[in-house]
Amino acid sequence: MRLNLWPQSLFQRLIAALALAVLLAQGAALTLMAREREHFILQVNVREWSRRIAEMTAFLQPLEPAERTEAVSRLLAQPRRLDGASRLRSVEARSLARLDPAPGAGLIDPPLPLPRQARRRALTSPVVFVPVPLSADFESSLKQQLQVALGPAYQVAISPARQPAAAAIPVTGPVEPEGTGRLYDVDVRFPDGYTAVFRLTRQPWGAPLSRNLLLNLGLLIVVMAIALYLTARSITRPLSELAAAADNLGRDTRQPKLEEKGARELRNAARAFNTMQDRLRRYLDSRTRVLAAMSHDLKTPLTRLRLHVETLEDPAVQARFGKELDEMESMVRGALGLFRGLDDDEALTAIDVNALLVTLQSELAEMGGQVRIEGRAAHALTGKPQAIRRCLTNLLNNAIKFGSCASVRIEESSAVLVIRVRDEGPGIPPEELERVFEPFYRVESSRNRDTGGTGLGLSIARDITQAHGGSLVLRNLPERGLEALLVLPLDLHRGSRERLPAPGSLSAQA
Repeated sequence: MRLNLWPQSLFQRLIAALALAVLLAQGAALTLMAREREHFILQVNVREWSRRIAEMTAFLQPLEPAERTEAVSRLLAQPRRLDGASRLRSVEARSLARLDPAPGAGLIDPPLPLPRQARRRALTSPVVFVPVPLSADFESSLKQQLQVALGPAYQVAISPARQPAAAAIPVTGPVEPEGTGRLYDVDVRFPDGYTAVFRLTRQPWGAPLSRNLLLNLGLLIVVMAIALYLTARSITRPLSELAAAADNLGRDTRQPKLEEKGARELRNAARAFNTMQDRLRRYLDSRTRVLAAMSHDLKTPLTRLRLHVETLEDPAVQARFGKELDEMESMVRGALGLFRGLDDDEALTAIDVNALLVTLQSELAEMGGQVRIEGRAAHALTGKPQAIRRCLTNLLNNAIKFGSCASVRIEESSAVLVIRVRDEGPGIPPEELERVFEPFYRVESSRNRDTGGTGLGLSIARDITQAHGGSLVLRNLPERGLEALLVLPLDLHRGSRERLPAPGSLSAQA
């Protein structure tokens, strides 16, 4: 089974897409800000490291080899701690100024501990470190600045510490790293061939950002999420109402008008729908009045013609004319039935499909038709009783007419009722399965009324089915015969379904 994590409704997709866009935009902005802050801190550290290495190199350069060795030993034994860049700078200056080259003399002041208040401020400082990748230009930038500070006579090599336990002169930066950082060795080769190894620690946290900044970003995301929710809801709610109105229009054209609200495009869509609904209602009313008038006006000439036919002395001519009049009356009744199925003010009620099919079975049996019923509906069908009766009657009459008998199978699945009407006739060519639903269309080229009818039965049945929110299709059976598959929703308004008093079991689906 394929898992689709992307929402299906328009409202959920708008919310998801906009929220994802906001998160990506804020994440990109935070990343750029962190990268810029990290680059700034790196440049400050590089300048400070370059300055201190240059100062210590300038101090060690004029010393004799023994003095140089002693000075390096003192630096290795007493590494300084950072207490602010300016304070450390002054300490270094005082320490180097009081240098005593004699053995046993102090090279620098002892390390100054960080004041308690400063440590407390550092621990409680509202700073969040955002981890970012280490800049690739760190080594080249430090090497370039060292070469400028020391001059071309010195050779500089920078690499990650190969042996962290090996002795190296520690070099601190403006910000002392907490815990273990990344160690780098800076090898400075003096003009006389001596090489001094300086070790610096690059802080591993990333870029420090204020917690207030993150809180502001979070508050901005919340505000934007609320605004996006309200905006998306104002767009999708009128669309949902428009979809519901369009679905109800297929069942009943006399629906209340949509409220024209929302954005301009949504108001225009609602206005266009209301206009279409008015035009459709006027068209159906006009057509119904015209057909009613035609039916009424045709009754008088048809009655006069039938009286004239009965006065004819030739029985053969009388029978032929009488048959033509019967066909005319049948066509008029069929046309009225077709339009009555599309425009019917009958109220929706609960229909016992089981009882209805049993009644139709008895009525058709009296006229010589055979109908077999399998299965049973467990719930009542919400619909128009006379329209559903007309639909089932047309399907059963077709099955009996072309297949000598009709077989009805009732199935209920989820919220729909499935009725299969099968016959044992010759079937219909595949290319004609849809065309037979067209009004007045018959498969027989002879257009014989006795075998082909008026060509309105299936058209009326499909119109009634679609007016109830269902579907009606025809398909040829594998061996012989035709099946009419009728699918109807049990409840048009998705309310509570009435359970039929007599329980029944559903037949297996074919």
